[in-house]
Amino acid sequence: MRERGSGGYLHHVFTYAAKQLFGEEVKELTYKTLRNKDFQEVRLERDGAVLLCFASTYGFRNIQNLVQKLKRGKSPYHFVEVMACPSGCLNGGGQVKPSSSQNQKDLLHLVEELYKAERPLLPENDTHVAKLYETWLHTLGEERAKQLLHTEYHTVEKMTNGLTIKW
Repeated sequence: MRERGSGGYLHHVFTYAAKQLFGEEVKELTYKTLRNKDFQEVRLERDGAVLLCFASTYGFRNIQNLVQKLKRGKSPYHFVEVMACPSGCLNGGGQVKPSSSQNQKDLLHLVEELYKAERPLLPENDTHVAKLYETWLHTLGEERAKQLLHTEYHTVEKMTNGLTIKW
């Protein structure tokens, strides 16, 4: 069960990778808290060998620690979900604000409890998603979905400013 509003993408990628790469059906992820509740990891192990090692890190302090590990080549992670907001996206600037009689921590706790109560579904098993694909895309095929729903990232060449050239 997901305990926080963030981590859903990590959860999906982890379960999908476990199934596709190693034939492992992962029903529930067990997160290990590392430095604090905003830095956690989850592993898939077989016969003592680590097959997958994913992490979630929230808040700038934890992100800085992760970046330092990456720079030193000391990161064991195959995938990391990063969010700038402490406690993940349920605590982000775009979320509901507390009422005048409520403090931020109480509201965050309430929203986390509501989130925990929801039943998670994998997108490939969600009938609502399948119906949207059929209605909107008129197919469950991958090509049209890729064409309309996926994006690609390209390197943006640095522009040369004529004013900065040393003559």
